[in-house]
Amino acid sequence: MNFNPSPRAHFYICAMEKLAGQFREQIKKAKPHARQFLTDGGKLPPQAIDLEEAVLGAIMLEKNAVNEAIDILKPASFYKESHQRIFEAISDLFQNTEPIDILTVTKRLQKKGELDLVGGPFYITQLTNRVASAANIQYHSRIIAQKFIQRELIRIASEIIKDSYDETVDVFDILDDAEQKLFEVAEGNIRKNYEKIDSVVHQAIEELEAKHENKDGVSGVATGFMSLDRITGGWQKNDMIVIAARPSMGKTALVLSMARNAAVTFNKPVAFFSLEMSSVQLVNRLISAESGIPGDRIMRGQLEEYEYSQIHSKIKELTEAPLFIDDTPGLSVFEFRSKCRRLKQQHDIQMAVIDYLQLMSGGNTGGNREQEISTISRSIKEVAKELNIPIIALSQLSRSVETRGGDKRPMLSDLRESGAIEQDADLVAFLYRPAYYGITEDEEHNNIEDLTEVLVSKHRNGATGMVKLRFIKDYAKFVDYDSSNLGAMMEPNKDFDGKSMTYTSKMDEYEDEDEDFFTGEGPKGDSPF
Repeated sequence: MNFNPSPRAHFYICAMEKLAGQFREQIKKAKPHARQFLTDGGKLPPQAIDLEEAVLGAIMLEKNAVNEAIDILKPASFYKESHQRIFEAISDLFQNTEPIDILTVTKRLQKKGELDLVGGPFYITQLTNRVASAANIQYHSRIIAQKFIQRELIRIASEIIKDSYDETVDVFDILDDAEQKLFEVAEGNIRKNYEKIDSVVHQAIEELEAKHENKDGVSGVATGFMSLDRITGGWQKNDMIVIAARPSMGKTALVLSMARNAAVTFNKPVAFFSLEMSSVQLVNRLISAESGIPGDRIMRGQLEEYEYSQIHSKIKELTEAPLFIDDTPGLSVFEFRSKCRRLKQQHDIQMAVIDYLQLMSGGNTGGNREQEISTISRSIKEVAKELNIPIIALSQLSRSVETRGGDKRPMLSDLRESGAIEQDADLVAFLYRPAYYGITEDEEHNNIEDLTEVLVSKHRNGATGMVKLRFIKDYAKFVDYDSSNLGAMMEPNKDFDGKSMTYTSKMDEYEDEDEDFFTGEGPKGDSPF
């Protein structure tokens, strides 16, 4: 049976076939990330083509218009590929401080062989007819940027959905990847594949000039220890610093002193991740160091009235310091990365500290402990580079130090559980206290009971060497070994009607490494120092 449609029905059939053909052509020409939305519900990605034309026209129309848009937009912000190419040509002219108008942009595109791809000289001329002035260019640029962000969010969401259906992809990898991509969008810092040398050289010269103006020679985050800052120049951005030692050497005390100096003395926001001690225990140490009251007395609460007044008067700066403490036990690499990103975004942290690396979890790596430590170490370095901050990670040493005869000073080979720590770290420093091994005098019979050597054994961007610090055991703090104010610091406080007293510390009674300096008891294992 033959079906002969009426003329009216035939008209509608032809019209539908024509529309279907146009739709298929539109799908073919669409960008990959847009094709899915055209075929699924007929949605087009967010865009503002008319505003793109207006902004490009305004830039070529008025001399200073580019200054309003260049910091807001980048070539990828534009939806149309031709507009991306035109704005890239404008950016090239701007970087070379050349005039920007119809002729120079046309010439630049012609030189790059892209003039015909954007529609020729006629299309570029037409862009200037879309707008009368550049009065609202900044507002228009922000709308274009907003549409770009919306497209990026759609792209990221699509990738999350796709990965979530894939049973072979680890869910925490999906979360980590999603947060990283969203963070990049929020910061307006979409990663680039490469960077031209001229812009990097310019940045390096600016940093060099800034360092030259800094007369104390400290270009990074100062440690507060002059002798150590002479070698390191302060902790540098992007660096992973590993400080390693045997238990009870004073690792926690040292990095806590550094964090305190950075946050209180130099007003640098610092994040301190303590996987071993609680935040209250750390703060008690800080209070002891600030007030000059032995830590065991603060722990037990055996204080006189004037000592309470002494504490309140001394810790004002500490309470106002930008120091953020996180004591989450068993912190995973994913949690660490996530928290650091939030702290960087909300408080602009300049340094992070991990106490200590071996207590972190690497997630489901599917390998042995050495591979897990390698994952943790590599992730810490990645976070340091991503956030452009130094990260200090404490690490334990293997027992081979104890079994080795003769000199007990640590070496790089003593790093525990993985050679990846040595490989990833930009700087590796070891702590060595002679008194730990019963050595209280040097060859010249000088008392070295409070001496701690900081052995900088690896320094990717600088010198290595040994630095002497003084460990004040009663207050669990470090100072420069040749500190001129040490004697004054150890004298009784005279600001409280002469009632201040100096107490003999009971910490000296506890020499066993398995006993806590403050309590003299506790499970065997690593000291909180």
